[in-house]
Amino acid sequence: IDWSMGELFKALDECGIDKQTLVLFTSDNGSRTHEGGSNYPLRGTKASMWEGGMRLPLIARWPGQIAAGSTCSELTTSMDLLPTLARLAGTQEPQDRTIDGRDIAPLWRGESGASSPHEAFYYYWKDSLHAVRVGQWKLHVRLDRDDEEATELYDLHADVGESKNVAEQHADVVARLRAVADQAKADLGCEASGVEGTGRRPCGRVQDPQRLTEYDPDHPYIIALYDLTETG
Repeated sequence: IDWSMGELFKALDECGIDKQTLVLFTSDNGSRTHEGGSNYPLRGTKASMWEGGMRLPLIARWPGQIAAGSTCSELTTSMDLLPTLARLAGTQEPQDRTIDGRDIAPLWRGESGASSPHEAFYYYWKDSLHAVRVGQWKLHVRLDRDDEEATELYDLHADVGESKNVAEQHADVVARLRAVADQAKADLGCEASGVEGTGRRPCGRVQDPQRLTEYDPDHPYIIALYDLTETG
């Protein structure tokens, strides 16, 4: 990774666009631990709704716009990249459909008073809601892929490892977040609860999909991919 990023920055410099190019480094959500990886201090692994299965890094480099060495702990998602990059490019996100992302450029720039544009974040396992987060509070309404309901509340500011369930001490917070969960189900649906959801939208489609990669028999973990998923 170090070498490849170095080659990328070298190419940008050689092209004379190093100073005006925004470079983002991120990953898929969560990490697996069966090959020696670790999500410490986060709990859980990929395919779980614990923070260790959901959080991912986002490193941004933009000389003159994003201060080197700065950090941000506000809640953002990869869905925010579309409206953010569109607006930075001088245009805007599509206006003829619902866009879940928000412009997070103020957070990148470290603007005074900038905060997360999301009032709540929903943790879905496939079509079932398993947890909701509002500010520092995260409420698990189901555990991992279990369809049985649960009530586990964690203060992510004080306990990012989700080790201490404080639901009994904060019944008011539990009630508030359960109401948020019910709103999410009514909008996006929840298979485990038998709720269809009134705001569900079809997945994105490309009318004329082009092949992006070729199958390599010497490296079978690299499969042929298209920009329209076969399941979509």
